[in-house]
Amino acid sequence: MREDADYMRMALEEAQKAYDLGEVPIGAVLVDADGEVVARGHNMREVWHDATAHAEMIAIREACEKQGRWRLSGLTLYVTIEPCPMCAGAIVMSRVDRVVYGSTDARAGACESVFNIPGNPTLNHRPEMTAGVLQQECADIMKRFFKERRGQRKRAKQEKQAAN
Repeated sequence: MREDADYMRMALEEAQKAYDLGEVPIGAVLVDADGEVVARGHNMREVWHDATAHAEMIAIREACEKQGRWRLSGLTLYVTIEPCPMCAGAIVMSRVDRVVYGSTDARAGACESVFNIPGNPTLNHRPEMTAGVLQQECADIMKRFFKERRGQRKRAKQEKQAAN
């Protein structure tokens, strides 16, 4: 059976798909207890014009559809960046057993950084959490994306000033 890093590499492949589309590069993969990939997703918010089109949400929807059920117990979610509040809520509500993520998100992370939704003792489901798998690779793709985006904005601003 594959290891966590192998599945995180698959999630990074999904993140690269998002990057190539100009989306924030986050990828997710849902895996069953036998190690089979059930669903994949990458951010599609800009392309779909949908605020809920996060990698985790897309993978969860696909897994529910494929499995014909909303309870995703027995599955592990691999995601490149710590889930946001919306995604952390969906993880809890869909009963995913385990979440493995690469890098934390100091601005919107809802599993340890800003909030800890999956660890809230008042909720009826608390998935097992594992952080830091391929942390550097997961952080690097985000840093590269936002550095490139800042460069594009700077060039656009300079071109606009030069035209005036």
